[in-house]
Amino acid sequence: MCLTRTWDNPMQFVLACVSYAVGLGNVWRFPYLCQMHGGGGFLIPYLLMLVLLGVPLFYMELAIGQKMRLGSIGAWRAINPYLGGVGLASVVTSMYLCLYYNVINAWSFWYLFHSFQSVLPWAECPVNSNLTGHVEECERATPTQYFFYRETLDISGSIEENGGIHMGQALCLLLAWMIVYLFIVKGVKSTGKVVYFTATFPYLVLIIYLIRGVTLHGAINGVKYMFTPKMEQLANPTTWINAATQIFFSLGLGFGSLIAFASYNQYNNNFEKQAIVVSMVNSSTSIFASIVTFSIYGFKATFNYESCLERVRLLLLNTFDLAEDTISLENVIHWIAELNRTHPEQFASLGGRLETCDLEAELDTAVEGTGLAFIVYSEAIKNMPVSQLWSVLYFIMLLLLGMGSMLGNVIAVITPLSDLKFISRYMSTKTLNGLVCLFCLLLGLGFTTHSGNYWFTMFNDYGATFSLLFIVLIEVITVCYIYGIKRFEKDVEDMLGHRLNCYWKIMLAGVSPILLIALFIFYIVNYIQGGTPTYQAWNKELGKSVVTEYPPYAQAFIGLLLASSVCCIPLTALYTYCKKRNLASGKRERTVSTVSA
Repeated sequence: MCLTRTWDNPMQFVLACVSYAVGLGNVWRFPYLCQMHGGGGFLIPYLLMLVLLGVPLFYMELAIGQKMRLGSIGAWRAINPYLGGVGLASVVTSMYLCLYYNVINAWSFWYLFHSFQSVLPWAECPVNSNLTGHVEECERATPTQYFFYRETLDISGSIEENGGIHMGQALCLLLAWMIVYLFIVKGVKSTGKVVYFTATFPYLVLIIYLIRGVTLHGAINGVKYMFTPKMEQLANPTTWINAATQIFFSLGLGFGSLIAFASYNQYNNNFEKQAIVVSMVNSSTSIFASIVTFSIYGFKATFNYESCLERVRLLLLNTFDLAEDTISLENVIHWIAELNRTHPEQFASLGGRLETCDLEAELDTAVEGTGLAFIVYSEAIKNMPVSQLWSVLYFIMLLLLGMGSMLGNVIAVITPLSDLKFISRYMSTKTLNGLVCLFCLLLGLGFTTHSGNYWFTMFNDYGATFSLLFIVLIEVITVCYIYGIKRFEKDVEDMLGHRLNCYWKIMLAGVSPILLIALFIFYIVNYIQGGTPTYQAWNKELGKSVVTEYPPYAQAFIGLLLASSVCCIPLTALYTYCKKRNLASGKRERTVSTVSA
């Protein structure tokens, strides 16, 4: 890597970190965790874990990158020759992420292109081939589910049912990778310009959505739900574990992206202030995006609740032959009780036709990931006035969040590779960037097949979680106990002009490693107790997803995903040891030969 290539100014570096750290997880995972773990009460463990785990580790990775001026492989090899595998493990993990993460951007392109229609295609079920009614699969499910699973993915019934490539998705994936390549074609110089847009425009869309969201009918119900704390959830260990893992993955620790970004800094850049600012911006964005999301939740839940009440109202009017204006949405609950009391036999004849309408139950329905981004949001958007406009804005925002994160993911792979002499000697930056993008595109086409979404889910669940916990645990132990906290403190003083304060020392040398070990143990225990790995398979006959066990070959592949990146650390250390031993043996033999002569 050419060290003369640096960010034009510190703001570019901050925006690059913000664009990388603030991603899809802020929009579709944090709101889900709030919903699952007590609404506003979840903010307590979340903010504590930010202070105890997130900020110190973010600070540490920026310091390493800025000091060593190398990508992850070179930086850890410079700290200790036996630890080059830590950087290699980060590259492998980032490569896995690159393979499937851009598929989400391809889905966003697909939805964006379909938003320019007079009626959104997920607003209603399509007509069947006989023109006699709607498609049965869509009627069993919902129009939004049908559009995602059948039109977007054309998904098979299980991971074992393979099929050809979905050409529409393949072209969208090609477009996504072409844009990523254009963003990074000139290395940090082009990336530095792009982040001004990818880091700021999503906030503009979120603000517009916030203004629209809070004015929607029923939005206040969702916002109240979010900020009403359920303090009993604080006694649940899973709440604290999920808070820690959300902080951990939201900041993008362990991928090597932060080390790569910081390696382009000026040597005396104030990364300490930047680490705090980016961490705070990331967490504030999660909370801000949750307010937007819960206002949409409130609108959707209220819409479903009132639709349920309207169906019950019509049922009661028709069954008991009442005047049209007798029952309204406001008094339908009262009339249910009244008619049950005055006409018990006739009321009992309603049987299963009488629905139970519960606003709280609607708000309790927790959805995360693609289900939230492409199904729940789409269902809410279709019921908004001028739905096409809100659809376009939403999917542009998703694209920019996804592209911003992709820049960091790809740079985490490219920067360490460009540090290797045999690559930098024979290959230009443009060529290397192009080859990496092409390689990821070709492998990523597997996710556009009929069973591709199941492989996507496998990579998302197992490709990074275990390895990142292990990588960052090794990183913090290396810095504090192998490289030495005192040497690290001197490096920081050399760059910033002052030594580490007590907060950084206590967190890095004590609290953070303990929390990481606890997370690591919890993950292993949870994985073992979970039994056979399962996934959600789409059943078109039922119109819903059903829990299905992975077949043996898929379970073996999961094991490979879990072990492949982690194995880089001991195998690289073993290779380095053997190499040094052979060199030492060669030197002794030459010495003996010289003495004999």
